[in-house]
Amino acid sequence: MQNFSRRAAVAGGLALALLAGCAQLGPSAPARPMGASQAPVGGNCDAQGAQWAVGKSGTARVVEEARVRAGARMARVLHQGRPVTQDFDAQRLSLEVDGSGKVVAARCG
Repeated sequence: MQNFSRRAAVAGGLALALLAGCAQLGPSAPARPMGASQAPVGGNCDAQGAQWAVGKSGTARVVEEARVRAGARMARVLHQGRPVTQDFDAQRLSLEVDGSGKVVAARCG
């Protein structure tokens, strides 16, 4: 009888440990895409903050830094001479680059 009581206590303890472990598991935060910025998402664009990028190479790092400094939600690179949508988005930074890839203008829209 004592052996049965000991087994029951051990089994009950294991069951509680398993339940406690499961209770700690919960939905995790969605994974961020690889290379996604940890910088703030932003809101309305203020192109003044992105003017430092003019004259720099339009690399992904420069574009992201300009987006963050401008407080914009998103950024796009416009290549001179290529067609571009004319829709205005107050949360978007537009960086215009020349043929060599240098930023020549930073504006919102």
